[in-house]
Amino acid sequence: MFCIACGTPLAPGLSYCNRCGTSLKEHSQSKTGTISAFLTAITLIGLIGLGIMLGGAVTLKREAELPVELVAFFMLFTFVTIIAIEILLFRQLSKLTSAPGQNVINAPQRFPRQFVEPSQLPAQQRSLTEPIPSVTENTTRTLEYSRNEPAR
Repeated sequence: MFCIACGTPLAPGLSYCNRCGTSLKEHSQSKTGTISAFLTAITLIGLIGLGIMLGGAVTLKREAELPVELVAFFMLFTFVTIIAIEILLFRQLSKLTSAPGQNVINAPQRFPRQFVEPSQLPAQQRSLTEPIPSVTENTTRTLEYSRNEPAR
């Protein structure tokens, strides 16, 4: 098995590539929670907006005794604001429910996802004594290292 990003040979069972750090597991998360959250938000914002629009108009007319033109402007402004928010939420929901591969940014890959023969990989210019650099190198220290380290 080889890394799909850098082509390094991999040991079975790894979650990340030792050389470049690319995740090797497929992410198949369910989007139903996000979709239901969007639908709930769309419904609640619509109902609350309608309540603010009608309740605010009645309050402005009765309590503040404003002219009908100002109350109508308030209702129009509230309606336009709620419709704009609803349209933006619907756009986000449609992007979420569109074809699965269209939302992901397609970064160019140097190697295809299918199996690549070792002879097809580009030649690597390394000497036999030079170790392969690792993304996890020097990230874990023990007390033995800190005892032998000179004081700063």
